Amino acid sequence: MVIKGVGIGRGVAVGPVIRMAAPLPEPSDAPRAESVSAEHEFERVKKSLAKVQEDLNARAEAALQGDDGAKQAAPILQALGQMAADPALLDSIKNLVDVGKSAERAALEGFAGFEQMLTALGGYMAERAGDLHDVGQRVIADLMGVPAPGVPQSDKPFVLVADDLSPADTASLDMNKTLAIVTIQGGPTSHTAILARARGIVAVVSASEAEEQLQDGTMVIVNAAQGEVAVDPSEDEIAQAEEARAQAAKAKELRGRPGALKDGTLIPLLANVGKPKDADPALEYGAEGVGLFRSEFLFIGNSEPPSVEEQTKAYAELLSRFPGRKVVIRMLDAGADKPLPFLTPEDEPNPALGLRGLRTLKAHMNVLEGQLEALARADAQTDADLWVMAPMVADEHEAEYFVKLGKSKGLKKVGVMAEVPSIALVADKVAKVADFVSIGTNDLTQYTLAADRTLGSVANYQTAWHPAVLRAIKLIADAGNANGMPVGVCGEAAADPDLAVVLAGIGVNSLSMTPVALDDVRAELAKYTMEEAKAKAEAALDGQFYNPAE
Repeated sequence: MVIKGVGIGRGVAVGPVIRMAAPLPEPSDAPRAESVSAEHEFERVKKSLAKVQEDLNARAEAALQGDDGAKQAAPILQALGQMAADPALLDSIKNLVDVGKSAERAALEGFAGFEQMLTALGGYMAERAGDLHDVGQRVIADLMGVPAPGVPQSDKPFVLVADDLSPADTASLDMNKTLAIVTIQGGPTSHTAILARARGIVAVVSASEAEEQLQDGTMVIVNAAQGEVAVDPSEDEIAQAEEARAQAAKAKELRGRPGALKDGTLIPLLANVGKPKDADPALEYGAEGVGLFRSEFLFIGNSEPPSVEEQTKAYAELLSRFPGRKVVIRMLDAGADKPLPFLTPEDEPNPALGLRGLRTLKAHMNVLEGQLEALARADAQTDADLWVMAPMVADEHEAEYFVKLGKSKGLKKVGVMAEVPSIALVADKVAKVADFVSIGTNDLTQYTLAADRTLGSVANYQTAWHPAVLRAIKLIADAGNANGMPVGVCGEAAADPDLAVVLAGIGVNSLSMTPVALDDVRAELAKYTMEEAKAKAEAALDGQFYNPAE
């Protein structure tokens, strides 16, 4: 039997299944004993919340010391810790305790109420609802005095099967024991998928049949390239899977060479990084520069914006690692799934469609101009080729505004991200005012197809293989090539080796991805000439590689 899902990357793994532990039993709704005061129960809740927050913050610190993928989980874990300290959540739980609920039941209902509220908002906030559920389970487990649900322990390597994985669980996976992960929920751009790809974990998500078909001890082959899980494979199938793993390992032999097609057409391969210290794995995997540096780490967890001096130091630290090489830094992308208390409104009805990215920065000019000033100073101190871009730009007017402002601060290369479908429709005008465009395919896909990237039920829409998404990318690439404006892709699509070939054929000039994906993408590009890549792109644009039934 073969279970279909959505593959992450193209790795292959063989091993026995271990299922994620069942959720905690639901706390009783019976009134608490009269001898137990509300004050006593509320103190218990506060202690558990504080303990969970401390644990999540400790996990975040540990993640920063781990591999590149684990580092990417750090800001997510910090955000989870902030959830545990939400005053509104605490007030809600207190009200439930005051009307006679036990600490455990009050925590359950308090978290559930907030989860429902976030789920109703959809988009990024629905994604945070799943994260909030994980925090709630940890708090309830602490109140019950039992271990929190999490990744099972095993002396032998295993394939982990779960409904879904929280960022905390994904970040803490033992890479020596976890052969692969299979989740019933999730999509290709969910936190689980992104962190799995960043850590180089073989994964298949949105495999709905896994819930009934995979039990502890079941032998499986997880084939991410095919998006399949083979159940109880034969010895011949296992041997073929092992051979596929050996072939994949050969991709490392091209490390250090520039990204290029078979005919020599250069397609620079860059790395997505989240902190200056992430330069190490980027260089290790042969990145030719940085295609996306996320500047949010300087702002998350703070009560006020970092100083210009603090920012300058961090940017200069990164730039100094790439002398003579291209480094693209994204301006602060606050809002939606990255709220900041000193920038984003707390009661925005639909944050994913509200003040986010450049819209937020324009509402806080001190932050916008301070970051641009810091970038200009860091550029003057180093020899890297600095490119700066604004996120969530909707049209040529916003593009022109940001480019002029950046140039007025002394920056040489100023461009925008293409994540909103509207920018593809006016790409010809954007190409006349911006120095470059970088396409963020995660959000472009989500907004183009109106499909929440965290929901397994619409996972077949959460793919940049959809012809509508590819045609939007082509509009931007065509406009760029016609006007001499470079166009890159820095979303998860760039890390898909097959899709990377299509993007090259469409006319994208560079690709940026998590460092562990560089080997496979470099090897796949080298198999095709530009004419062959264009032919594959034409087929993809025609929908030949997209099956809505999957």
